[in-house]
Amino acid sequence: YTDISRDGMMTGPNIEAMAKMVKNVKIPVIASGGVSKLEDIKNLMQIKDLWGVITGKALYSGALDLKSAIELTREA
Repeated sequence: YTDISRDGMMTGPNIEAMAKMVKNVKIPVIASGGVSKLEDIKNLMQIKDLWGVITGKALYSGALDLKSAIELTREA
């Protein structure tokens, strides 16, 4: 699920809307749109049954370190 109002904006994901999406559909959901820092990933990791997170601009711009993000998810 890509929140197009936040995609590429690096303003943080809409956690509430993402949680509702995951709860209300019967298919796997991967979050996308607005992820710009490790804290965003931490917050998304709290959503039960969320399958994954996509980040683009934050990686390309250097705002988010891929190695740190991978380490964070492995700690969970």
